[in-house]
Amino acid sequence: MNGHLLTAPTAPVNLADLRAAARRRLDPAHDDFFAGGAGDERTVRDNEAAFDSYRVLPRVLRGVGVRDLRTTLFGATTSMPVLVSPTAFHRLAHPDGEAGCARATAAAGTIMVVSMAATTPVEAIAAAAATTTPPPPATSGPDRPPPLWFQLYPQPDLAFTESVIRRAEAAGCAALVVTVDSPVFGRRERDLRHGFLDLPDGLRCENMRDPDTGEIRPITMDAGLDWRRIEWLRGVTRLPVVLKGILHPADAVLAVEHGVDAILVSNHGGRQLDGVPASLDALPAVVDAVAGRLPVLLDGGIRRGTDVLTALALGAVAVGVGRPVLWGLAAGGETGVRQVLELLRSDLDRAMALAGVARPAELTPDLVRPAVRR
Repeated sequence: MNGHLLTAPTAPVNLADLRAAARRRLDPAHDDFFAGGAGDERTVRDNEAAFDSYRVLPRVLRGVGVRDLRTTLFGATTSMPVLVSPTAFHRLAHPDGEAGCARATAAAGTIMVVSMAATTPVEAIAAAAATTTPPPPATSGPDRPPPLWFQLYPQPDLAFTESVIRRAEAAGCAALVVTVDSPVFGRRERDLRHGFLDLPDGLRCENMRDPDTGEIRPITMDAGLDWRRIEWLRGVTRLPVVLKGILHPADAVLAVEHGVDAILVSNHGGRQLDGVPASLDALPAVVDAVAGRLPVLLDGGIRRGTDVLTALALGAVAVGVGRPVLWGLAAGGETGVRQVLELLRSDLDRAMALAGVARPAELTPDLVRPAVRR
């Protein structure tokens, strides 16, 4: 099921076009669930505004007739340094849901991080991705679809947490993205105004199904979560562990000391603690603290290829996109997600050419500058 095929003359020119189409098609309560953040939503706004605080300082005469956007993460090659960040409840946006998103992501030759709060089981998401052919290798893509990653909220019930990890492993997920910025739920006032407190009939958090009873468990945020749980995770899985939600450089140092495999600088899309820094603003200090000892990724506010370029120049090895994927899904199902990823790919490729850069690894801090305000 490909949903509403967006073709000329209505094909989107940029992600804002898909945002407008999504708003027209979504139930207002569901649109606000995807769009909203915590409190006054200052951090939601800052995530995008932070990119406007930088300008690209291009190099010229660099011989960039051929660009190669491919990136390697944990031994897997992606077609570009843009991943699909974990977002909940895809089937609220479109019946294609997480399976359609997985097919689109695999076809684009990049990685989807499956949410623990997915409305499709991880096994079905993996099966959908496996049926898709990525772009040809050369300079455009990997020779096979990159593996899925799985996002985990560690639950107080360790046996159940381990059962979820085993499901992800069995489905072929190649990394655990552990969300660590959610000791409690953020206060999301748009949802409170709508009374949106649960999924509609027929939709469930399928990865929270109890292996013994078959019942769906609620996701429990654990305020007692500490570094001992990360040590426990390292003992129950051989998968690489990515910590999602690091903003403070001291926590980045602790992540290195606890043997974490990567950090994802993120403020949860502004949906947890309002008033924290934009992800981009937190990135340079985290990169400095890590000092090359592990990869640093970023999500939050990516809307253009120049945003990707800026984040990579400031030290990220890849970025994740969340809300734009949901906009594409709502606007056109699987086809809409593919359009999101291809718009970002072409925009990044053009930005790199204009900046005089042939490969993501060539993006260095000297290529961006703080904007000068007059």
